[in-house]
Amino acid sequence: MIAALIDNGSLEPAAHRNLRAVATAVARRTGVPVQAVSWKHSDRIPAASLSHEPAAVLDSWLRAQLARGERDFVFLPFFVSPQGAIGSRLQRDLERLQREHPFRFQLAASLADQGVLAPVIADRIRTTVRATHLERPPVIVVDHGGPSRASAALRNALAGQIQDLLGAEIGPLAAASMEGAEHPHNRPLFADVLAAPEFDHGDVVIAPLFLAPGRHAGPRGDLVEIATAAEDRLTAAPLRCHFTELIGSHSLITEALADALQQSLFHASAAA
Repeated sequence: MIAALIDNGSLEPAAHRNLRAVATAVARRTGVPVQAVSWKHSDRIPAASLSHEPAAVLDSWLRAQLARGERDFVFLPFFVSPQGAIGSRLQRDLERLQREHPFRFQLAASLADQGVLAPVIADRIRTTVRATHLERPPVIVVDHGGPSRASAALRNALAGQIQDLLGAEIGPLAAASMEGAEHPHNRPLFADVLAAPEFDHGDVVIAPLFLAPGRHAGPRGDLVEIATAAEDRLTAAPLRCHFTELIGSHSLITEALADALQQSLFHASAAA
């Protein structure tokens, strides 16, 4: 059985390099080779930006595996979204390929379904608070924002769990989306929260609900641009935004992915 860690894909080299690093960490933990595969987009990254090893994307990668005679696959979803939000679309793509070339596949348990996200984000926040010597700072948990109500519900649920985990270690906590104001479930937007009374001045910790750096998250991403614009407002009380590390490289994420892989392999062997 071939195991692959699969993300949505990105044009940013750092995102695919991160996917490869996590796949390597999961393989090291399980003793099972794990390949890094993007659903789409990443094959447009110049190979020179990826140590001259082009990024694999699902369609061409799977066709190549089938040509080699492989017929059994397990995919580890490297997504923040709950399984239902992305799994159905990914499953449709896999089933379309199945109609052309018969093969068997499993989608392993999602990170959201494993309950690992809130502890990871809480740990990232705690680390940032301690490193910057802040005293009960306000916190904003921010996701991308999109048409899926399930993703927004997950964001809100995680915010509540994080508040419970951190308690008096932090001040007020808000959940926001980077964009998508046309969908009411994405509100409030990140920029709007940074203009709200409890979050528009002093030190504010920003916890991006993103697994990997890319166009939106990371040192030069959209989130930083939004925060910088808020900091540049001329007010009597300056605003200072402190970003946590992204969550995809956390050891608990690697552990959860490894557990999901081992469970999938166990079920596959039991069904054989």
